[in-house]
Amino acid sequence: LTAARIALGRSGSSLPTRAVLNFDVAHALARDAVHQLLDPAKLSARWREQGGEALFVHSCATDRLTYLQRPDLGRHLDEASASSLSIEASQNGNCDLVIVIADGLSAPAVEAHALSLVQALLPHLDGLRIAPLIIAEQGRVALGDEIGANLQASLALVLIGERPGLSSPDSLGAYLTFAPQPGRLDAERNCVSNIRIDGLPPPVAAGKLAWLIRAALSRRLTGLQLKDESESPVLG
Repeated sequence: LTAARIALGRSGSSLPTRAVLNFDVAHALARDAVHQLLDPAKLSARWREQGGEALFVHSCATDRLTYLQRPDLGRHLDEASASSLSIEASQNGNCDLVIVIADGLSAPAVEAHALSLVQALLPHLDGLRIAPLIIAEQGRVALGDEIGANLQASLALVLIGERPGLSSPDSLGAYLTFAPQPGRLDAERNCVSNIRIDGLPPPVAAGKLAWLIRAALSRRLTGLQLKDESESPVLG
């Protein structure tokens, strides 16, 4: 019924060997997820096969070690990326939504679930002006604020690998921010988390995100003032 480590049994004064070995494997998978690098070219190729267009950006964290040691650098675009997005905005104008896929702390989560989530989400967003998909390397959640501001987007949706747990090394998080710009607070975002097959399946998460996106555009806000009412009954 649960992946939680309860009722594992005993062997003398310790845990059974199988439980100890399973814990070691889970710990190793979580550590590997944090250090694994995202392959943006492979991700983009999969997206192009589905008829999509993608742009690449990079944070100011030049490599994985810097990214892990300097979270602040993962929140800002490098100069080349900021310039390319400004050019994109000048050519195509503003948009209602930009979707950003960022490696975060679990590239396996991104590779396993991000594109299926986008696929499930887009049919719910007919009529909205959506920027090309952005694939970001060494990115934190707040990187979406700069991306959204550069593209003059009303909303930024960041799909990012969450910090791995000992039973969920492949968990994806989705963060939605209205009027993205540098300096936005976490309280100004909505989050849908634990998106994975054994958690919140991508099609279900897509339904929640679609409701939040429509509500955010209508009410012109996200964060603490916007509650997920996607499953609330409609009063006649």
